[in-house]
Amino acid sequence: MFFVGAIRLMSILFLGMIASMALVCSAATDYQGLLDLSSANEDVRINAQDLAFLLVTHNFDATPRGDHVDVKINGSIYRMTPNADKAGLADIELV
Repeated sequence: MFFVGAIRLMSILFLGMIASMALVCSAATDYQGLLDLSSANEDVRINAQDLAFLLVTHNFDATPRGDHVDVKINGSIYRMTPNADKAGLADIELV
C-alpha cells in the first residue's frame, strides 16, 4: 500500500511541475516578456540569426529577415534589430 501511495504522490507532483512550467512558458511570449528578455541580456556580437534562435528558444514566433528579426505577438509584428554596443540586445519597433 505504501508503494502505491508513493507512486500516486510522485505522479501528482510531476503533473504539477509540468503545469507550472506551461504557465511560465506561455507568460513569457507577450510584449512585456519580449522587452524583459531584450533588456536583461546584452551581446555586442549578436546577429539576426542568433537573436531569432534565442527568441524561439523562449517560445516567441521569431523569423530572421536579413539584418533584423520579425516577432509575431497577438497579431502584431515587432521588428527587432540587434543594436551592437547599446544597452539590451536589440531595438524593438512595431511594424
